[in-house]
Amino acid sequence: MRTSDYTIRPATPADLDAARVVMLDTVYRDFGTGYVPRWHRDIIDLDGAYLTPARHTLLVAVDERDGEVVGTGALDSRGPAHPPNPRHVAERYPSGVTAQLRRVYVRPGHRRRGLARRLVDELLAFAAADGGYRAVYLHTDPAVTGAEPFWRSLAKVVHDEREDAGGGQGIVHFDVPMR
Repeated sequence: MRTSDYTIRPATPADLDAARVVMLDTVYRDFGTGYVPRWHRDIIDLDGAYLTPARHTLLVAVDERDGEVVGTGALDSRGPAHPPNPRHVAERYPSGVTAQLRRVYVRPGHRRRGLARRLVDELLAFAAADGGYRAVYLHTDPAVTGAEPFWRSLAKVVHDEREDAGGGQGIVHFDVPMR
């Protein structure tokens, strides 16, 4: 599928290094956390996390002008774990029947062109075609510029940890309608 000068497609082994760079750049620049193994282990083993398992996928957005991977989006069958996520969220989205959206990242110079939305649409199509997923879940850090408004435009909030913290920092958990 094409979005102007971009192609969105399943990643191949040849794409993994470039996809990993997009992801690591994002966690360092946008999240400000850097690589944290307990949160980002999948970034190091993209093949084992997304390419090898049959019900998982990793998509890349490629700028056709130069062949650069400028965006990523992944889906796996692991629901949110408790802890660190709230127990009721983990119970609502059990592993095996929950498609969890992960690593939907677009390089800053390529944002506001519909790439993230197209990545999500393709991930949702993958989940629907699988036939075994009952729900689609994701969480985001609202401190990341643009993340929360983007997900609110596509999904429904099921838990906002900022409310638990009296308005402080926290993760926002979303239910994404299957299409």
